[in-house]
Amino acid sequence: MGKKILITGGAGFIGSHLVDELLEHGYEVTVLDNLDPQVHGAISAPPAYLSSHVEFIYADIRNSEAVKKAIKGTEAVFHFAAAVGVGQSMYQICRYTDTNNQGTAVLLESLVGSGVEKLIVASSMSVYGEGMYQTAQGECVDCVSRTPQKLKNGIWEPLSSNGEYLSAVPTPESKRPDLSSLYALSKYDQEKMSLMIGRAYGFDTVALRFFNVYGTRQSLSNPYTGVLAIFASRLLNNKRPFVFEDGKQMRDFVSVKDVSRACRLALEEPAAADIVINIGSAKSYTILEIARKISLAVGREHINPVVSEKYRVGDIRHCFADITLASRILQYTPKVDLIRGLTDMAGWLEGQVAYDFVESANEELVKRGLSL
Repeated sequence: MGKKILITGGAGFIGSHLVDELLEHGYEVTVLDNLDPQVHGAISAPPAYLSSHVEFIYADIRNSEAVKKAIKGTEAVFHFAAAVGVGQSMYQICRYTDTNNQGTAVLLESLVGSGVEKLIVASSMSVYGEGMYQTAQGECVDCVSRTPQKLKNGIWEPLSSNGEYLSAVPTPESKRPDLSSLYALSKYDQEKMSLMIGRAYGFDTVALRFFNVYGTRQSLSNPYTGVLAIFASRLLNNKRPFVFEDGKQMRDFVSVKDVSRACRLALEEPAAADIVINIGSAKSYTILEIARKISLAVGREHINPVVSEKYRVGDIRHCFADITLASRILQYTPKVDLIRGLTDMAGWLEGQVAYDFVESANEELVKRGLSL
């Protein structure tokens, strides 16, 4: 039997794929998950896609007794348990802070003296806020912002301090964090807390900053999940995908298969310690491109996206990954291109039921003054 690994939040989208990856490579896996209804719906047992070859513990990450029980005898921990969603975090402030920050604190206290050798914590590209930019003269600009007034006037692109338009370039880990949502703040706190405590108590810690992860098993009824799943949910209900701003904002979309492999590499690579590493595809697409590609993949190409010319507080314009560090330290190279990934996702979507709550979620943001 291989090493025993714990995955908090392991019944979720990324966690369950990591379960498969680890089992395939001979590891013994325990999953701790509270089966959050926003993600899993009204179920009281592990989802059918979760391998039966895991030990499953139904518990909340904030339950210290359950966490200590789950950790016992494990050699490494993947910490994926978190409340996820930029917009929702801006009004469910207590929930996000309690789940993400306090939950991580409970885990870290439980790790002290436990004998666990390594902690891999799931972070997010959201900690960057805006990605890296460059001036026409080739000078890097790592701290830009978009004022509410400019957004209200439909000026979507960030400008330099002298009003010059900037070009987006791949974002490296050295880019200064710019926390534009409570979710981003909580993920940054998870990173810093984990690295700090790992350093103090002598267990290796690595934070993986995931970019826009997509693939099978993503919650289709959670309006705060990834944009690809949100678009798929709309299309399965024969509704038009809703695109904020002008749809030309750029993101890095990375297959969950590549992400789960990167996680295993981070577990196995001794040099992946006391460090933060980007995990992305090293390619960028506009949101409008993505809306059209998923429409084509699911056979709904006749359904055109709605380009809203509206914005949400906390949204950023462009951010896509520089994966040089992942390549050098983990020998990580993305293997699943977008077309193949969308084709796999479309096959899984056949027969799936998606409850579309996107409009009600958008209305909630408008009501709270968080969206135009």
